[in-house]
Amino acid sequence: MFAVGHRTHEPLAREIAALLHVGDDCVLSHATAGAVWGVAEREPEAIEVTVSGRHAREYPGLRVHRVATLDVRDVGLHQGVPVTAPARTLIDLAGSTDRVTFERALAEARVLRLVTNRELRAALGRCPTRRGAALVRASLHEGDERTRTRREAERLLNKLISAARLPAPETNARLLGYEVDVLWRAQKLVVEVDGHAFHGHRAAFERDRARDQALVAAGYRVIRITWRQLEREPLVVLARIVQALQHAEPARAAVP
Repeated sequence: MFAVGHRTHEPLAREIAALLHVGDDCVLSHATAGAVWGVAEREPEAIEVTVSGRHAREYPGLRVHRVATLDVRDVGLHQGVPVTAPARTLIDLAGSTDRVTFERALAEARVLRLVTNRELRAALGRCPTRRGAALVRASLHEGDERTRTRREAERLLNKLISAARLPAPETNARLLGYEVDVLWRAQKLVVEVDGHAFHGHRAAFERDRARDQALVAAGYRVIRITWRQLEREPLVVLARIVQALQHAEPARAAVP
């Protein structure tokens, strides 16, 4: 690849050069696709592509994966560049990286709203025996369990709030670009149902802490409670929420 008239490369210049070199029926894939979608770190030297229906020669800095066919639903475009769709990218990453790297990529894809569980299951149906498919299935199952448990925790929390006749909060509300579990907007109080089982990955845990910092910096108070606290110490949880509401100036007249 040559840069004419300038020393710096345009975005995706190396990736486009790799696609042009390999030729037709070729897309960016694996770690390179993950980097393009913003869910994985690309290896500094290797560009990974997938070619369907034929062989292509590898060179230093170019890694070629071959498949018999690649369904059109598993191909997307990013800034006009062909790349495996997010769901297929995650399946490929599951088969070519370690579990921690894959789970981080999956967590990022969900946060960026690039993929849904339904899309992942559909992509698995198109390549059920592909390396990495089993890991993706297991992660989907664990995710379903976490979602059900989180919903149960949120229902229990809302039941406590209602029984105590506290001012009705907003649930799953949007605030400063984030989604929060329970929000008393006027009182600037946020309550989050917490726990490692709900995060599923360290990256999500760290991201939640960054969100807390942003909310606190904007003047909101954030209380995090766990499933165990809801089950074993519901009155303690309720007392903390009441205390927080009472300390919020707009809430004083509304809190019994």
